Amino acid sequence: MMGASGQRPRLLAIIELGGYPNLTALYQRLGFDVEILNSQRKAQAALKRQVPDVVVAEYNFQSDFRDRTSNLETLMARLQRHPHVKVICFYQPEHQLKLEQLRQRFPVFAALSLPVSEEQVEQSLRAAHAAASTVDN
Repeated sequence: MMGASGQRPRLLAIIELGGYPNLTALYQRLGFDVEILNSQRKAQAALKRQVPDVVVAEYNFQSDFRDRTSNLETLMARLQRHPHVKVICFYQPEHQLKLEQLRQRFPVFAALSLPVSEEQVEQSLRAAHAAASTVDN
């Protein structure tokens, strides 16, 4: 896979809670330069340095947040300035309704219910790359 600039595409993985397989080898096998962070705060700082082609993140519903409902809202708000970035999120099945409400406001490319399989993630990444390639051409 090649990114829009003819370089390897960049993938930012934000692993806050985990509970799914380590997918780093898959990301690298698919040709991504990978950066892995463990918090949205660190992801915000990383996005100031360089905007990735794909972000893989968890959707963690938080009913106690004052001004938002999840960890993903701040990330998605920042990415509105970069509509070419494809976001793939993992979510707990019991939070699907809340995630769908978020998706009405922000363009999440793919949402995969936990537990995720490597095959599901690979399919989503290949689709994201194909979608980015059609936009580039």
